[in-house]
Amino acid sequence: MAGKWIWYELMTSDLDGARRFYSSVMGWHMEDKPSGDMEYFMISTEDSNVGGFMKIPEDAAKMGMPPSWQCYIAVADVDATVAAIIADGGKCHMPKVMIPGIGAFAMVGDPQAASFYVMTPDGEGESRSFEPGTPGHCAWNELHARDGDAALAFYEKHFGWNHLRDFEMGPMGKYHIFSTDGAGDAGGIMSDASFPHPAWLFYFRVEEIEAAAARVTAAGGTILFGPSEVPGGGWIINGRDPQGGMFSLTGPKK
Repeated sequence: MAGKWIWYELMTSDLDGARRFYSSVMGWHMEDKPSGDMEYFMISTEDSNVGGFMKIPEDAAKMGMPPSWQCYIAVADVDATVAAIIADGGKCHMPKVMIPGIGAFAMVGDPQAASFYVMTPDGEGESRSFEPGTPGHCAWNELHARDGDAALAFYEKHFGWNHLRDFEMGPMGKYHIFSTDGAGDAGGIMSDASFPHPAWLFYFRVEEIEAAAARVTAAGGTILFGPSEVPGGGWIINGRDPQGGMFSLTGPKK
């Protein structure tokens, strides 16, 4: 499982608002009672959990942390991975936390300041959070970096990802498509100076893109880009939820 995407997490300023929006747009079940002792809520489809959501911690909110989606990448040893990332120019934003029955995890930033979690799960079974062909699950992971080439080298080094091929984007350079298992496409990495800061975006699968776009606007979200066709015949949307968190959707167009 090392190097694979195993969980997605929404940090928001409004739990009730996030529930209303994403349950309407994605059809997710979003818990209204916390799981365990923490104020943490599960996101699930009919047959599996795909992520969680929580309110932005008070200290982080005071420092200006905006609503955002985060990801968890599986590693064999959290301590060793965090130390290696720091030695390579990254940062540790949240030291290791251990939760019995869940696992150990820490929040880090890559050398260009894109944040994510690393986690050593404690339990059986395989995560279904990233399941590209299944509606309601994540289908694509996309990094908007300042230097896409350097970012690709960093993630290959620390997580064993495989560079599969490139898509030429004109003045923006190359879009690097990578795999976490040497076979299936898992996402892309690009140089993008238009973003306020480097960040990961996550594309969740929907059954039909135009119907999903209508649900986004009806629920109070904003479409920033799309629906637009991408290589391979799929369609995408980039948007903001009512709290300001960026999200992305992908699916076919009828």
